[in-house]
This record gives sequence, C-alpha cells and structure tokens, in this order.
Amino acid sequence: MGGNKALEGKVAIITGAGGGLGRCHALELARHGARIVVNDLDEGHAGTVAQTIRENGGEAIAAVCSVTDEAAVARMVERATDVWGRIDILVNNAGILRDKSFAKMDMADFRLVLDVHLMGAAICTQAVWGQMRAQEYGRIVMTTSSSGLYGNFGQANYGAAKMALVGLMQTLAIEGAKYNIRVNALAPTAATQMTGGVLAEEALAELDPALVSPGVVQLVREDAPTRTILCAGAGHFAAANVSLTDGVQIGSGEDAAAQVARNWSAIVDRSGEIVPEYGFTQAEREVAAAKREQEQMAAAT
Repeated sequence: MGGNKALEGKVAIITGAGGGLGRCHALELARHGARIVVNDLDEGHAGTVAQTIRENGGEAIAAVCSVTDEAAVARMVERATDVWGRIDILVNNAGILRDKSFAKMDMADFRLVLDVHLMGAAICTQAVWGQMRAQEYGRIVMTTSSSGLYGNFGQANYGAAKMALVGLMQTLAIEGAKYNIRVNALAPTAATQMTGGVLAEEALAELDPALVSPGVVQLVREDAPTRTILCAGAGHFAAANVSLTDGVQIGSGEDAAAQVARNWSAIVDRSGEIVPEYGFTQAEREVAAAKREQEQMAAAT
C-alpha cells in the first residue's frame, strides 16, 4: 500500500473506522504497514474499509461492535489476537454528537455522549491494557477536541467528555511508562458527518480528514512521544498543553481573599508557566512555597 512501512507488522485496532476520520486513520496506518482491525457499528461500512485495505495489499479484518459493550469489545480483542497474535496499537476514535445549549440539554444525551467517548475509550483501552503490559509494548491514542480543551457553545456534553479523555491519557501515560506503553491524544478538525452542521461550508472544503491521519502515525510509531496533545487539521499540526503558571504565595490571614484579588494579574501571568510532569507537581510546589514563606517569617523574627 505504499508508505514507509514504519508500522510494519504492527496490529492496530481503530474504533469508529467505518467512515470519516476513522476510515482515514485505518487506510493511513495500513499504508505504513499496520494490520488493521476496522471497528464500527455498521457491518457494511467496516467490511468495505477492510476490503479496501486488502485490495491495496494490506491486511485487515472487520469487527462490528459498540465500544460501550464490554463483552463485545473483549471478543474483538480476542479475535484480533487469535488472528495476528498480538495488539500493538489502539486508536480510540469512535464518537457521537448530541449538540444543544446546556439550558436545553437532556441529561440522557449528556450521559450518552460521555458513555460513548469516555467510557468507550476506557473500555477499549482496558481490554488491551493487560496484553500491552505483558508484551511491554503499546501505543494508544485518545481522540480529544478543541471543544474540550477550549470550549464550544452547545457542546457541554461533548467538551466534558473530550477533556476527560485528556485526563485519562495523562494518567495512563504515567502508569504505562515502565511497560513501554505510550499514550497520546489527538485533537482533530475535519469535515465529517459529525462536523457537517458545525463548521462553515468554506471551512469544510479545506478540512479533508485524510490530512489529519499522518499525525496519528507519529503518535503510534515505535519512537512515538507520550502525553502529547496533537492538534491537527487541514494539514496543519500543533501541540496543546495543560500548563501551570508560576503563581503567587498568599498564605493565610483574614485578608487572604483580598490579596488574591490584588495579585490576580500575577497569579494568571503566563510568562513563567510550566507543563507539569505529573499532577502532584502542583501540590509539591504549593507546599514548597508555603515552607519558604514560613522560613522567611522565622528569619525575620
């Protein structure tokens, strides 16, 4: 299928791969040598993508199931392992939209979106996690979104699910590090069924989903990064970070709230911000700042 075969022999499960972004991911990873499990709810769509890969000289099987069905996902993983002996890559791509302003949003739709995006990714990831730990190799991609990273009107449910996936990625990257499991997140912008009613027509023309998929190759290859949030669309690639400003030590006291207000511009000043290596970095820095304050007060007395 062409490509530089950076993924030669690797086995990849791609969820929601019967169309749109997932289909493009499947074709691109196959082009680079990966064997593809094409997951989708629609048997016809999954079968067509798998057949296209095979017709182009690649290897692929279709796996029809919902990512929210734990038993069905387990069977998908078992089948892929029976066919090819292992699973190296998981791209959590499956998703849905139920857009409405929060005031008009039904909580059933809120739960449904979280179930498919967040729980679906967690279910699929846990289904391969033990195997990846045992073989000391794994590459996992969560699909986040600018809606989660920065917010979008009418997408409270979707944004909440997508930012939750960043948190899942951050923790699993830490837990998987000693097993050579690298976990990253992709924030794609593409013209698909899901974005058809969201983006302007002129923008959609530039946002071919195939232009996103080369970034996925980078996130799943042997020398992949880990804990990266890759933003991709229209052939443009950038990285997003969850950062922490240098901040100000206020301490205790009756006027602490007033001091927070007076120092607000310094508290949110981004000039010295960092990207923490783990969550407790915040607590460690806060405790250290408090200790320095105590030492300074002791020295002044």
